[in-house]
Amino acid sequence: MTMHQPGAKHTKRISKFLSLVLRHRPEKINLNLDSAGWADIDELIAKAKSHGTLELTPETIAHVVATNDKQRFSISQDGSRIRANQGHSIDIELGLEPQVPPAVLYHGTASRFLKSIDSQGLTKRSRQHVHLSAEVGTATTVGSRHGVPVVLTVDAHAMHADGHEFFRSDNGVWITDHVPPRYFSW
Repeated sequence: MTMHQPGAKHTKRISKFLSLVLRHRPEKINLNLDSAGWADIDELIAKAKSHGTLELTPETIAHVVATNDKQRFSISQDGSRIRANQGHSIDIELGLEPQVPPAVLYHGTASRFLKSIDSQGLTKRSRQHVHLSAEVGTATTVGSRHGVPVVLTVDAHAMHADGHEFFRSDNGVWITDHVPPRYFSW
């Protein structure tokens, strides 16, 4: 491990910090995000340091982005900016174009939420979108973070045919505004 590559525990801490300030609470360190969610990396480093949060370097940020198992973040092509790929609870325009989804997508949740989901469908709640996966395994992992996992099978083909829009984030997560109950089963 070099000086620029933090250990696994520190990498996780940096990743959680980046998720917080890039997806939910940039005001925590007075970070400026543009309308597409991009933050200047130099500003991020300076503001994290001035708030006593974390010592960041461009190298540690690049390492966290490259090694994040969920590919939650992107660095701009010129290397000067960073943003979260999806999962925002703040108003961000990701600039994604509508896409035709696979015929079936999956959503992982916990069994304790099924009653509400069965009546309201999948709602974005505090997030900007409902997150869906093309793989059952990913959906199972997501659902297990919240309790006993349940994987819902979403008829994305029928939803799309009925006019619902789907988008695919840079890290491969499928997102949409709402999944009405008639489009999923478990």
